[in-house]
Amino acid sequence: MITPILPTLLDIFSFDKNSPLLFTQFYFWAFFAIVFAFFALLHRRILLRNTFLLFVSLFFYYKTSGSYVCLLIFAIVANFLGGKLVYKLEKPRGKKAALAGIVALDLFTLAYFKYAYFFLNLIDQLFGIRLQVYNFFALAGNTLFRSNSAIDTIVLPVGISFFVFQAISYCVDIYRKTITPVNNFLDFGFYLTFFPQLVAGPIVRANKFIPQLHKKFFLPKHTFGIAVFWILNGLAKKIIMSDYLASNFVDRVFESPLLFSGFENLLALFAYSLQVYADFSGYTDIAIGVALLMGFRLPKNFNSPYKAQSPAEFWRRWHISLSSWLRDYLYIPLGGNRGASFGTFFWIAIISAIAIILSGSLWVALGLGALYVYLALFAYFKRDSRKNITTHMNAMTTQLLGGLWHGASWNFMIWGGLNGIGMIVQKVWVKHSIQLRAILIFIISASAAITCKLNYHPLLAIIAVWSGIIFVGVYANMIFRLFTDKTILWVRAAWNIGLTFMFITSTRLFFRSGSNLDPAEANQVAWETATNMINQIGNPWKWVLVPKMAEEYANIIGVFAIGMIIHWLPDNFKRRYRIIFASIPMPLLLTLTAGIIFIIYQFVTADSQPFIYFQF
Repeated sequence: MITPILPTLLDIFSFDKNSPLLFTQFYFWAFFAIVFAFFALLHRRILLRNTFLLFVSLFFYYKTSGSYVCLLIFAIVANFLGGKLVYKLEKPRGKKAALAGIVALDLFTLAYFKYAYFFLNLIDQLFGIRLQVYNFFALAGNTLFRSNSAIDTIVLPVGISFFVFQAISYCVDIYRKTITPVNNFLDFGFYLTFFPQLVAGPIVRANKFIPQLHKKFFLPKHTFGIAVFWILNGLAKKIIMSDYLASNFVDRVFESPLLFSGFENLLALFAYSLQVYADFSGYTDIAIGVALLMGFRLPKNFNSPYKAQSPAEFWRRWHISLSSWLRDYLYIPLGGNRGASFGTFFWIAIISAIAIILSGSLWVALGLGALYVYLALFAYFKRDSRKNITTHMNAMTTQLLGGLWHGASWNFMIWGGLNGIGMIVQKVWVKHSIQLRAILIFIISASAAITCKLNYHPLLAIIAVWSGIIFVGVYANMIFRLFTDKTILWVRAAWNIGLTFMFITSTRLFFRSGSNLDPAEANQVAWETATNMINQIGNPWKWVLVPKMAEEYANIIGVFAIGMIIHWLPDNFKRRYRIIFASIPMPLLLTLTAGIIFIIYQFVTADSQPFIYFQF
């Protein structure tokens, strides 16, 4: 009897990189059922409950990332002691030095895994010195777990950005005296490792989560129903929308864009915009539901971002925990909308150097130099504009660093830069009169169209079409104002939502092009993919074939349309059907849940897709 059981137990308690614990897999729910059963026995004894969940979370991370659990334990120990030290020191200089030390350690750990290849390539380019990466954490993991992870390559640990940012916020909040350090090491470890949100967020603030550690467990029937709803909602987003779009269309187009027409490339870009939202928000929906079943409330991480009417509003609705983290711990310390700081110019210099090195182009250096000279002269002669310029500089720096957070490659810098430019341009644009906007967009669209006619280029064609769309909106608005002073608010809102969605989707071309790639090859492959897709989309279309292609991809278009319609439903309507679901009698709720799960899993593909943000 023992012999056949041992291999099964070894399989359960060992790490298999080909079978990580994913929310969409049956064995995760078997794991959670066992955890919840023990949780039900221990929930009254709070310290024992929290300790149990800490070790469960460490096991969950081990099953997801193997020996990199050593890194997570290192982060727990370092930040627990670092927070204590920051709080204990009384002199401001000592506090600041201690905070700088622990934050530097956290950022070094993050940079070691995310940017090692970039820095080694930089050393090679500048000095001709070839160095080999060495994975110290893999060596430690091999020693402790008797594993055989490669020590001459660096693989990004799952969720490292999330728990490192969470640890940094904890120490900074202690320094700012908004919280006091956690006294119990096990409680702090639980806060940093809570498994539902460990590997892809949301990033949880200590002042919101730590007070929950000492509350008694309470799960009324309504809360149970809401938790189940979020889990089902997340699974449907991930499996029915995200995985279906990725496996059946998006991945194939991005892998070989030249094999597909401009229509297909554009459809893939829009489908990816829904895919990445359904994937990421689906994960956080499941995380929120699983945490709620155990009595813990995680923050809302998405607020219908494709309802945003401007790029700035989009980032207030998308990945809210990261956007607010960047605002509170980067944008505001840089000076925010108050003015520039040393950090503003320091990070601009660093980012500019990275851009020049990644491009290897003298033109990029000259272009950036000319831009900075222009801004300096403009600020010198127009002193009343200095505050706006520094505010925009801080916003741009935040967006660029947000791009680099995803990876040190050209595609992420371009993606972050485009979002920063979009936010700045939109804020400047709306401050001008409708007449001036009409003149400017006429000049831009006419120039793009004429230039494209004289010397056709796919990128120029895209710019001409994009500016033409804006031209139509501006002149329609201006003509409408000639006949009435009233504005049809819903038309204006729909137009702004459509423009914002198209802009955000266009930036995703650069985000997706370099995702899932080895850092050593990300720049070249991402640039080629983006260039090829732009060429396909911007080259003349064979319009006679578009209806036939649309019919061929009816399922993809249908899933996309249904997803966007559900997304754009009024918030009150969505809240109403959540409440109705949570209020139905328990036997009916369980029966309905089983039926929904059965339907969802009919869409499971053979190659189950990992969550996109696991790699960040």
